[in-house]
Formats: sequence, structure tokens, C-alpha cells
Amino acid sequence: MPAITFKVDSVSGSARAGLVVTPHGAVETPTFMPVGTQGTVKCLTPLQVREVGSGIVLANTYHLMLRPGAEIVANAGGLQKWSGWGGPMLTDSGGYQVFSLSELAEISDEGVRFRSHIDGKALFLSPEEAIKIQNQLGADIIMQLDDCVGYPAERYRVNESIRRTADWARRSIDAHSRKDQALFGIVQGSTYKDLRRESALGLADLDLPGYAIGGVSVGEGSALIREVVGATVELLPEEKPRYLMGVGPPVDVLDAVADGIDMFDCVVPTRNGRNGWAFTFKGLVKVKNSVHAAAEDPIEEDCDCYTCRGFSRSYIRHLFKAGEMLGMTLVSLHNLRFYARLMEKARDAIRAGEYEAYRREVSGAFGK
Repeated sequence: MPAITFKVDSVSGSARAGLVVTPHGAVETPTFMPVGTQGTVKCLTPLQVREVGSGIVLANTYHLMLRPGAEIVANAGGLQKWSGWGGPMLTDSGGYQVFSLSELAEISDEGVRFRSHIDGKALFLSPEEAIKIQNQLGADIIMQLDDCVGYPAERYRVNESIRRTADWARRSIDAHSRKDQALFGIVQGSTYKDLRRESALGLADLDLPGYAIGGVSVGEGSALIREVVGATVELLPEEKPRYLMGVGPPVDVLDAVADGIDMFDCVVPTRNGRNGWAFTFKGLVKVKNSVHAAAEDPIEEDCDCYTCRGFSRSYIRHLFKAGEMLGMTLVSLHNLRFYARLMEKARDAIRAGEYEAYRREVSGAFGK
């Protein structure tokens, strides 16, 4: 029996609605995964994350290998039990952290030698070690280690990246030891469409349970992201889930759904929430602005989240001005509910055959 199953039940253009079934539960797609880097979504309890409608949470291999260590999580019964989440989870491989902490890392075909950003300790992460750690963490979906490059990138460096990522995918398959975890491959290629094609087709030949588009949202901007996604997604197997890594602005997410992407993750909703920026279907609201000082209305009138049911903009602004953590919690909570509703409405529109009209309506609210 496969670690996960995936079925598309409706399409609208290239957008598709479906269901991923994992050992810890089913997830409707398209879906947005809140980021729980350290095994927790910042400022929120697992119950709150579940109640806003999030079906799957992402955790970070690099950070959890440093603190508390994969063995501790494994001995506690795995990420789902240890974190109190209990539902479906995905762990990334640490490849993005290698990219983002490049001043601490030295990459080669063997793997990555780097120093911990916490205490400077010398460490080595190979494709095999990344899989071993994720096997210990126990997420339902795990990712291969990839060689992620920023934008812009010289062609020779991107060529090296896709060659290395393909080799690491094969090594990851050989190292993977748990039948209850689905291993996804990651397409690289920067903004070079021919190299994206080479990477995607090579990984597709490996017949993995799912595929991700990586190396985007690294400085290239929304227009180029859409070009890359559009050129890549059609090369990935239709019967497998497609995951766009690290893309979070609502318009970019809806554009990618239109191109056939099923899964997303990003820190955008929670990071913005902690800074007082709220997402609504009428656009962004900066709750800390003085215009909200005496506003008795909620962040969003028709939102059914805990924040909007019980608190005014005036009170939430007060919390931020007073330095109270509750303000960050309430706006983060609302933002995750917004993203859950964004995906719920997308699925409804796909099933009604009206996705493009929905995408245009929401994009217009954000000035796109």
C-alpha cells in the first residue's frame, strides 16, 4: 500500500481539486500549509491551527536536527505526537536553509558542510542523512535534499544544481527506509525553462509519489515565478500531487492554482500577522494604523474566525501598541483562516467550473 494516495475529482481549466490521503488523515487540495519551523506554528496552539481549517502543517528538518535532535522526536513517538498536532505533516529537507544560510555552508556533490547558526558547531548534511533524519521525525511527506540557487544565477551554476539535485534524488530513494512516508522530488532550474524541463523530466522518470517546484520566490518576482511554474507544471505527472515551495502571496497562490499546483507553504500569513498586517478578501489591512484606533468592526465582517467573531480592530490595535502578544496571536489566527478560506473558495470554484472568475475577483482586491 502506498504511503499516500492522491485523486483529482474536479478541474476548471488547468486548476484542479482533489484529495491527498496520508497515514494521519486526508487533506483536500489545493491546500495551503502553515509553516511550523520548530515543530510549532508561531504564536498559535495546534488546536487553533486545526480550528481555522488547516489540514496539514510543515516542519523544518534543518532546525529540528539542531534542536532538539531527531532522536528525541523519534523517541517521543514522532512529530505528530510530540508536537501535539496529530494530523498530516510534511518536513522539508533543509535545502532552503542551506541556501538562506549560505555564508555558513559549503556545498559539494557529497552534501553540505556548514556551521550551526546556533552555536557554530561543524555539521554535515548529505542526502542520506536528510532522509535518515526525516525517517526519524516521521512526517507523512518528506522531501529530498536539493541544491537550491538564488536569483539571478549563472547558467553553469544552475546546470550544476539540477545535476546535483537529480543525483541526490536517486540517493534519497536508496536511503529511504519507511513505507509509511511519501518521498517527494524537487525540480530546480532557476528561470531557465530548458533546465527546468530537464530537471522535471529526469525526476518524473523516478516515479516518486509527488513532486515539488523549488528554487522559486528567491528574488525573481511574481511575473517570473508564474513563468517558471507554467513552464514546469505541465511536465509533472498528472496523477501525482504538485507542490510549489515557499510561495505565499494570495495572488501568486491563486495564479499557481490556475496552472495546476495542489500544495503550498509559506510564512507569509503568520509573519505578517505578527507584524499587524491582516489579509482580507478586500485586500491588506494594517491593524496598527491610527485609523483603526476607535474602529468597532472586526478585521473582516464576514470572516468566521475566532478573532473576527470576538474582537474589534480597535482592541487588536491596542494590543500591538501595548506590546501584548495576544495581538500577534489574533492576527496570525485570522490570517491562517483567510488562507484556509482562500483555498476552500478555490476548491468550490473549481468544482463549479468557475475558477478563473474567482481568481480574477480576488486578485483585483489586491490590486493585480
